Amino acid sequence: HNLLLYGDRGTGKSATVKALAHRFADQGLRMVEVPKSALGELKQVVDLLGHRGLCFVVFVDDLSFEAEETEYKELKACLEGSLQAQAGNVRLYATSNRRHLIKEEFQDRRSGAWGTAADDVRSQDTLQEKLSLADRFAVTIIFPTPSQREYLEIVEALAARYGLEIERERLAALALRWAAWQNGRSARTARQFVESLVGRELPEDAV
Repeated sequence: HNLLLYGDRGTGKSATVKALAHRFADQGLRMVEVPKSALGELKQVVDLLGHRGLCFVVFVDDLSFEAEETEYKELKACLEGSLQAQAGNVRLYATSNRRHLIKEEFQDRRSGAWGTAADDVRSQDTLQEKLSLADRFAVTIIFPTPSQREYLEIVEALAARYGLEIERERLAALALRWAAWQNGRSARTARQFVESLVGRELPEDAV
């Protein structure tokens, strides 16, 4: 399926997708990252990969659109809506901090019995157009902010993989203080905290 990974910042959406490339590389999976600025060429990329023998994930990281941007229509057509059948060996994965990908405004919902949008004669049609992009992804995976227990479990796991020797209670106290001072509880915050203790970045295989 085409996947949309949605959730709070720093919760591991991009890391999860990248981990798949390592996990299934020996089974022929390859990953091609396409920046948002190149979505206009997305169809050509998918067509080209569709003629290759391997399986491909086309990855669009941190995907979102402002209300006035229209590039999302290219993405909609590529996901579903073209007369051409989707290539069997290519799927699209996208990460986003926005559930519906496109910025919504209160005036989008002011129509009919709830009021009238200033300039849009069919404002509900406009709203449905914006919401329909996320619906084109067959599966949506949600990444919520970890609880305090989950956050500390991530910290302990990273510390153990790196061989950091520190008593559990002190590690937890320092980790919670770091989260309060920095960016709140997340997998990214946990990694940054452990890196601060060891004095250098963790290797990729430690995540």
